[in-house]
Amino acid sequence: MCGIVGYIGKRDVAPLLLEGLQRLEYRGYDSAGIVVNSPKSGALKMVKAKGRVRDLEARVPKRFAGTTGIAHTRWATHGAPSDINSHPHLDPENKVAVVHNGIVDNASELRAKLEAEGVVFASETDTEVITHLIARAQADTLEEKVREALKVIEGTYGIAVMHADFADRIVVARNGSPVVLGIGEKEMFVASDVAALIAHTRQVVTLDDGEMATLKADDFRTYTTSGTTTTATPETVEWEAASYDMGGHDTYMHKEISEQPDAVDRVLRGRIDDRFNTVHLGGLNLDPREARGIRRVKILGCGTSYHAGLIGAGLIEGMARIPADAEPASEFRYRNPVVDPDTLYIAVSQSGETYDVLAAVQELKRKGARVLGVVNVVGSAIARAADGGVYVHAGPEVCVVSTKCFTNTVVAFALLAVHLGRIRDLSVTDGKRIIEGLRKLPAQIQEILESEEDIKKVAAQYAEAKSMMFIGRVRGYPVALEASLKLKEISYIHAEAYPASELKHGPLALIEPAMPTVAIVPDDDLLEKNRAALEEIKARSGRILAVAHREQEKADHTIIVPKNEDELDPILMGIPLQLLAYHTALAMGRDIDKPRNLAKSVTVE
Repeated sequence: MCGIVGYIGKRDVAPLLLEGLQRLEYRGYDSAGIVVNSPKSGALKMVKAKGRVRDLEARVPKRFAGTTGIAHTRWATHGAPSDINSHPHLDPENKVAVVHNGIVDNASELRAKLEAEGVVFASETDTEVITHLIARAQADTLEEKVREALKVIEGTYGIAVMHADFADRIVVARNGSPVVLGIGEKEMFVASDVAALIAHTRQVVTLDDGEMATLKADDFRTYTTSGTTTTATPETVEWEAASYDMGGHDTYMHKEISEQPDAVDRVLRGRIDDRFNTVHLGGLNLDPREARGIRRVKILGCGTSYHAGLIGAGLIEGMARIPADAEPASEFRYRNPVVDPDTLYIAVSQSGETYDVLAAVQELKRKGARVLGVVNVVGSAIARAADGGVYVHAGPEVCVVSTKCFTNTVVAFALLAVHLGRIRDLSVTDGKRIIEGLRKLPAQIQEILESEEDIKKVAAQYAEAKSMMFIGRVRGYPVALEASLKLKEISYIHAEAYPASELKHGPLALIEPAMPTVAIVPDDDLLEKNRAALEEIKARSGRILAVAHREQEKADHTIIVPKNEDELDPILMGIPLQLLAYHTALAMGRDIDKPRNLAKSVTVE
C-alpha cells in the first residue's frame, strides 16, 4: 500500500519525485504530496493534494527548486483522503518531514500522550505521530532521533525522514513495509518499489525488517534500529524501465493480459527435464528424501494468490498424491494453527511483500516449519524469509488487479506438482503427458487472446447486470472464484462464486433473468454433472454464459477455449474471464488500472 520515493543528489528533485510517484501510483492514489529542501534557506517546502498524482503536479509551483526530497502517494488507512491527511507530514516548526507506509498500531495511545504534552495535531493520520516523536526527540543526530521515535512505535512501517537541520541526508527505516535503496553515481534514491527507481539505476539494496539506512548524495550506510552496522551489497534488478511502460496498450491490465504467452514461456524456460519427464526447481532447497517425507501441503495466500493456491493444492494432491489445501493467510495466522513438522507450507504473493502472508511466514518459521515461497519479485521479503521457493517470472505487474501473475503462479504450481509427483508416484507416462501440456500453454493462450473481439461482444451483453453468479466444480471452482473477484474489482458489479454442486443448497434462490451465471464447463469426467447445473439454472429462467471446450446447448453464450490436459485446463479457462471482466469494466467506463478503494501490494493488515 502507498508509494514512497525519495532522492538526494545534485539534480532538480521535484521532477524526479513526481515521475517516481507516477510509477508508484498503482500502490495508492487517493492523495499525494511532496517535500523538498530549499537550496538557499535549507527550509522544507511542501505541496499536497487530494486525488491523483496529476492533481499534485498541477499544484507544484514552477519554482520549486531543491536537490533533496521525499514524496508519497497514499492509500488511506487513518483519516479520509484529503489535502491535510496527505503525506508528507511536517512538525509545527517545519523542521521534520515524514512519509510512511504501514499502520502504527498504538497511534491512539501515543496521540493522547502527545496531546497531553501540548502537541496540536493537524491531521487524522497515525503517521503524524511519528513526525512529532522525531521532532521532540532530544538526540543529537537525525539517526538517533528516528531511532528514539521508533522505540515506542508498535506496528508496521516503511518511512523516509528529512530534517531541515540535517539537510545532507535522508534517514529511512523498515518494519513490515518494503524500503528499497537505489544506488547511483553521486546520487541516492529510496522507494517502496523498484518501479520508481528503475529509470535511474538498476543497483538496489532491499532493507530487512528492523533495518535503517542513511542516504547521502555520495554514500549510504545501513544499520539496525538498535544501531548495529549491517552489511548491504547492491543487487542488479533484472527488469528494465521499458517493462513498466504501457507498450502501446490503453491500460496496463490489457498489456499484462496480452503478455501471458511470453510470461508463461518464461516460467517454463529451463525447468523441464525431458530425459526423466520431470521438472528441475533448484530454488526449492528440498532434496528427494525430504520431499518423500512430506505428509501434507498447506498453501497460504490472499485474494488472487489464494485462488492460485486453491488450484495449486488440487494439482499437488492430484499429481503428487499428497494431501493439500489452501487457506487465506489472513485467517491462518489468527487461528493458532497446529504446525506439523511433516507439513510443507507454501506462501504465495505476487509482490513478495503482502503483510498477512509475510506475518504467517514469520510465525511458521518461529515454530520450526519448512516454508517455501511462490513469488514474482526477486529478493522480496517473503523470498528472503522462506527456506526456498519458486520465482514465477511474470515480469512487473502494474495494474492493481493481477492477471499474468495469477496465470504464472498456477503454472509454477503445476511445475511443483510434477516435481513432487515424479519423486513420489507420478508415472513417466503421466509426467510426459503433463509436460507436453505445459508446453502447449503459450500457443493456446495466444489462441484465446486472438478471440478478444468475440469476448468483447459477449461482455457487452452483461455490462448492464447488477449482480452475477460464477460456478464451477472441483478444478473449475477456483477459476470461478478468481473470475468473480476480477469482475468485482474493476467493474464494481456484485459477483459471487459457488461450487456448482452447491447451487441446490441455497444459491438457486437468487436465479432470475436479471442474475446471469457464468459457468466453468470443462470437457472432463464431470461434464454431465456441470450440464445438470446448467439445466437447473435454465429451468429457473437464468441467463448462462459458459466457458467450455465445446458449445453448450443450454447456455445463452459460450466462450470456447482450446483443450489441454484435464489438470491444466483451469489455466486456460481463466484467460477469457480476465478479458470478460476487462471489457465489461471498459463498457461501464471504469478506471481499470486503479479501481476504487483498492491498491497493489497490500502491506497493511
